[in-house]
Amino acid sequence: MRIMQNSGIPIYQQIAGQFQEDILSGKLKQGEYLPSIRGLAKDLRISVITTMKAYEELEKNGLVTAVQGKGYYVNAQDSEMLREQHIRKMEEYLINAISAAKIANVSNSELIDILKMLIETEENA
Repeated sequence: MRIMQNSGIPIYQQIAGQFQEDILSGKLKQGEYLPSIRGLAKDLRISVITTMKAYEELEKNGLVTAVQGKGYYVNAQDSEMLREQHIRKMEEYLINAISAAKIANVSNSELIDILKMLIETEENA
């Protein structure tokens, strides 16, 4: 796991985001335990409070559950919820792409053409 001190994104959000991606992509499977809060804090050289905040964020989003004395484990993921999470992530990326296109003075039709080209390229890969 990598965290960037100067990214402008709080460290706990970076941690939660990386775990969320691992859970949604299937790298972390149902029932698997996350690293201990203290262990992860030590490995990343951050505070236990920051790590706990990241895990609480994951729990709030329904991705993990805390078990007293054992830690946090990955919840079963509802396929509809997974789809919704992926769509939300995709929307976030597309909003960033639209913002970058505006800065670069790329028209909407050019942006759509670029997207179509990328889809075709990915389908043929």
